[in-house]
Amino acid sequence: MDKKDLQIIRLLQQDASLSLAELAEAVNLSQTPCWRRLQKLREEGIITRQVALCDAERLKLGITVFVSIRTSCHSDDWTRQFIEGTRDIPEIVEIYRMTGDVDYLLKIVVPDIKGYDAVYKRLIRVADLSDVSAGFAMEVIKHSTALPLGHLEPGH
Repeated sequence: MDKKDLQIIRLLQQDASLSLAELAEAVNLSQTPCWRRLQKLREEGIITRQVALCDAERLKLGITVFVSIRTSCHSDDWTRQFIEGTRDIPEIVEIYRMTGDVDYLLKIVVPDIKGYDAVYKRLIRVADLSDVSAGFAMEVIKHSTALPLGHLEPGH
């Protein structure tokens, strides 16, 4: 991956709707070489998909809840059951397996407290959980979907 590839990735992380012509012009390439680079980034799995980011507030999804889960069971069967069960709950937008005191951290987006309660009731039926603790986000200080790329720059 070279400087041009990093420029392409940076630009697409900011605006994936850029046309090939706009992208090529921005990175100072003609369209065919730019397209080839873009295809290679996709084939290598560096660019995994291009999506539309939506405003949760305008979609009446103004509450973000971070849920910490602890479990006393760590078997393959339990894990499979947990993953399959949580996958079917669309309000859960992110799930992380953690180290430390918490086993899993979930990010849930809902319209209101009643919406969270409905998700909570589904969640506790998914698998045997030792502890479920929720924290409600009061304010978003920083939110980005763009991954940092500075460590890939030459000389870093």
